[in-house]
Formats: sequence, C-alpha cells, structure tokens
Amino acid sequence: MAKKTNNAEGLSATDKALEKFTELMIEKIEHLQGDWKKPWFTPGISRPPHNLSGRNYNGGNALMLMMQAEKMGYEIPVWGTFDRIIGLNFSKTKDGKTPLTDSEGNKLPAVTINKGEKSFPVFLTTYTVINPETKEKIPYDDYRNLTKEEQANYKVYPKQQTFNVFNVAAQTNLKEVRPDLYEKLKGEIGSQQLRNEGDMSSHPAIDKMIDDNLYYCPIKQIKGDNAYYSISKDEIVMPTREQFVDGEAFATNTLHECAHATGAASRLDRLKTGATFGSQDYAKEELTAELSAAVIASQFGLTKHVKNDSAAYLKSWLGSLHESPDFLKTVLNEVKRCTSMVTQRITAIQAEMEKGEKADYSQFRSRTAKTEQLDQDDSLESQQEAAKQIEEEYRPSRHR
Repeated sequence: MAKKTNNAEGLSATDKALEKFTELMIEKIEHLQGDWKKPWFTPGISRPPHNLSGRNYNGGNALMLMMQAEKMGYEIPVWGTFDRIIGLNFSKTKDGKTPLTDSEGNKLPAVTINKGEKSFPVFLTTYTVINPETKEKIPYDDYRNLTKEEQANYKVYPKQQTFNVFNVAAQTNLKEVRPDLYEKLKGEIGSQQLRNEGDMSSHPAIDKMIDDNLYYCPIKQIKGDNAYYSISKDEIVMPTREQFVDGEAFATNTLHECAHATGAASRLDRLKTGATFGSQDYAKEELTAELSAAVIASQFGLTKHVKNDSAAYLKSWLGSLHESPDFLKTVLNEVKRCTSMVTQRITAIQAEMEKGEKADYSQFRSRTAKTEQLDQDDSLESQQEAAKQIEEEYRPSRHR
C-alpha cells in the first residue's frame, strides 16, 4: 500500500484518493495473483461507468470505478456527486430550482444518499487559458479550436481537482422513491456479449481495425509464438487469429500491443529508451498496457484476461505499489492518455462503418505513424524529438 502518514488530515484530497486507489489496486492484483487466469473484470458485472448525464468516465477514473463497482457488487454503473444526486429532486427554471412534483402536483419523495454510505474519488483536470500579454482568459474549448499560431499566444495552466461520487443506484434510495428512473438506468446498461468458445469474432470495429490495418501503425499477423510491439520498426506483430482460443482473446491481446504502440516517440512519447526486460520501467509499461487494454475491452463489451507473460509481473507490481506512492499516479495518467488514443481510433472506424457503402477508410491508411498527432487534454506539452530507435521490442512474449 502507499506510504502512510500519521497525519492523515494533512493529506491533500489527491493524496487521499491515491491511497484509496492504491489499496484497491493492491487488492485486485493480490486476487489475480491467486489465480492469474481470471479476467481483470468479471464479465457481466463491471461495465463502463458513466454519470447521470450519460457521459462515460475515461482512463484511470473508469478503471478505478469499475474496480470499486466489482468489489462492492454494484450492478448499475451510474455515478454522481452529492450535489448532482440531490439535484434529481428539482427542475431548473428561470426563477431557480423548483421541487419536482407528480401529475397531481404533489411533491415527489426526495432522493437521498443512504445513511453510512461512503463516496469514491475521481479526478477531473480543468484548464485555465491566459494570454500573458493582455491577461485575456478564454475557455479551453475555444483555445482548442484556434490554429497553432494563435495558440502560441496563450499559456495553458492545468489543474487537477478531486470530486467525490456515489453509485446512484446502489448508494441512494432511488429504487424506492423513483422506481421509474431506476428502471430506466437499469435498462440503459449494455450487457457484455457471451461468446462461445471458438467464436473468432470480437467487436466489428476492432476486428476491422486489426484485419484491414487501420491502426496508427501496421499490425502484422504471422504464424508464430510471439506477440509484441517493435519500437525500431513501429509495428505490431501478432500470431494469427486461429492460434488463439477465440476472437476475443486475439483482440484483447492485440489491444495490449496497441497500448504499447501509443508510447512511441511520434505519439505519446512514453516508452523509455534502454528499458530492459524485468526493469521497473518495463514493469510499469506492462501494467499500463494491461490496464489500458482491460478498460478499452470493457468499453466495447469484451473481457480482458491477464496476459500470460504479464502474470510474471504481478509480484513486481505489488512491490512498486507498496513502495512508491507515485507509481500508480503515473500509471493512471498514462492509462488515461493511452485509452483515449486507442478508443478514438476504434470509434472513428465504427462511425465510418455505419456509413455502409459510402464508408471511406483512406483517412486512416494515409495518416502514417510519423505524422499522427493526438489532440487531447493530457498531451498539451510539445512532443520531444523522436528518441533514438532501439532494437528491443515491447515485447516478444508468449501470447495465450
């Protein structure tokens, strides 16, 4: 567990959240260590979490909320802050808030947090954009729509804030006082597809991305025993689909390598040059790829099992989580950036597929790995010049 302090009250909200995250992650990895053939998330229980507005949580927030939901047995993955949940009792008007009433004008019973329930922290990064010379402030969304030349006139100051959320269905009296809303939220849950052994399909957009080479770098399927991402060649090599027990195993193992590929110097510039097999940097990258693949898989209705060779890192991950309070913080930040980049590509392909005969995939094939740039909240710093290419690979490994 993260280093403790005798002065718990002196910890910042972020530090307290990281302690809670670390304890939860240690518990999860210890559970997997007992049987590493289990999936990261139990099928049908942990689904992509979202708020009352329907917006999905991403990256590290999604990961930790899914772990908390699985631990507590929450079946409906809808979360909200105290204020947002209490807001279910009112409608907004020009005159302010008006209590909700039924068809006969009677005030509806209040939605409240159940007594004794504890909240769970999530992180939100906000951005202040200022012109240093004129002191003009503009909204971050406006800044993102500026040209690079115009953006150069501003400075962006990120600030990470911590919010506390509750599971709307399980930690409130919603089911009793608003059964209609409860059933609506329950009905919106997307179930993970149960696949028969030997079914070689996974998710249509993921299958197309892999089979038609629509990812940020080439994905080669070669009959063999190793699955890896080559930094020097900027390509993913996978055993053929038929070598896996089913299409889901093939797809989720490929997502692991896709996660590694986001770390290239031309993308998120995460991979450490000279990192050796078994080193802490290598172990951290493996955990980043495993957690990212697990989150992405869940978003698209797939189940990610622990990669065979990654099981060897379970003890190392536990050691790092116990010894370094910053270890998980770094991993969660990278998971957020990584999942955003991979999900962006899959959803773009999915949107194109929905066009049917009018679909045009040239936009993906023409954007090479060297020119691909990701515009996202957590990649504001300018990318460093491409690191010297090295011949080792992330990572030659047994794949099943």
